[in-house]
Amino acid sequence: MFGLMVRFTCKDAAAAAAFDELVARTGEKIRASEPGTVIYTVHRVDGRPLERIFYELYRDRAAFEAHESMEHVRHFLAEREQYLSGVEVDWLDLVGGKGVDVEH
Repeated sequence: MFGLMVRFTCKDAAAAAAFDELVARTGEKIRASEPGTVIYTVHRVDGRPLERIFYELYRDRAAFEAHESMEHVRHFLAEREQYLSGVEVDWLDLVGGKGVDVEH
């Protein structure tokens, strides 16, 4: 498994609403066309209305690379910048958990 966590900070409330719309449109396409994307979740952060946290888990590195090459993801990556004031990415190495098989 291959994963990452991303913290996005939106510029303001209007940007956050537009970002959420972009995320919703992109998420529909991810669910419909990416079998190697195991988990792709988006969270609002309680008490921090401009922040969003994405948790992404892929079957393997190749599934992540396939995700990144998809037209809807490339569109998301190009469009998101206008709404954001910050992006932090943490690359994750899955050790264990419920609901996923861990291969070593």
